[in-house]
Amino acid sequence: MTTTIALAGKGGTGKTTIAALLIRYLIEARNGSILAIDADPATNLNLVLGMEVERTVGDIREGMLDMVESSGALAGSMPGGMSKQEYLDYQIQMALTEGERVDLLVMGRPEGPGCYCAANQMLRVIVDRLEKQYDYVVIDNEAGMEHLSRRTTRDVDVLLLVTDPTQRGLIAAQRMREMVPELDIGVGHVYLVVNRLRGEEASGREREVEGAEAQESTGAKELPPPLAEAVARIGMELLGTVPEDPAMAEFEFTGRPLVELPAESAVYRAVQGLAKRMMGAK
Repeated sequence: MTTTIALAGKGGTGKTTIAALLIRYLIEARNGSILAIDADPATNLNLVLGMEVERTVGDIREGMLDMVESSGALAGSMPGGMSKQEYLDYQIQMALTEGERVDLLVMGRPEGPGCYCAANQMLRVIVDRLEKQYDYVVIDNEAGMEHLSRRTTRDVDVLLLVTDPTQRGLIAAQRMREMVPELDIGVGHVYLVVNRLRGEEASGREREVEGAEAQESTGAKELPPPLAEAVARIGMELLGTVPEDPAMAEFEFTGRPLVELPAESAVYRAVQGLAKRMMGAK
């Protein structure tokens, strides 16, 4: 049975970093295959995972649209005598970047004004069928929530709404939570994650306690009073927090994949704790 985890949040909150480190946790601590889906047009997930991408689902869709406009190919069979569905299925398999424990599919640019809607529906069916072949699916979604149900028809087991420690980030997360009932897919658990706690905002307990004890800290106790009050006002369940980590700077500057962060780094320890609580509650 597939466990599907989606991440969303205001742009710049670090959800791609958390997605990548969550994938690392699944690789290291869980058995089973993993499919990472980069559903953000910015397409940064491959960089933090250290994987190369040659084609995206958007490229496939646009290529089919070009075929329709130039030759009317979709009126009949596709190249090689394949059906339209078989052709798209083949193209998706070719666009899949395969790793040792995790495969990556990049959605690419969103649908444009000339998009071929029938192809979009076929692609959704194919991606849904692909997801069933994996034990875990992690979707790094774009900033808004409105596109999540356009990417898949499958239900989401866990939705992580990532915010930075700002009012704007929290308000954006609250609005995204309010949009969940409007989606055309089912969503199981919805959690808030507060990322990039800085300096005195970060938990003293998280700084002082090492190893497993730090990973098991509760999250709610880590917030300073003003931030805890703001979280309480929006009424979302807090899964935990992730501190700002100086170790990230070198990786981001050099382009080194974030999944290679030292195991003892504060940000990875925090994501491990989030993952353990999330998987235990799922």
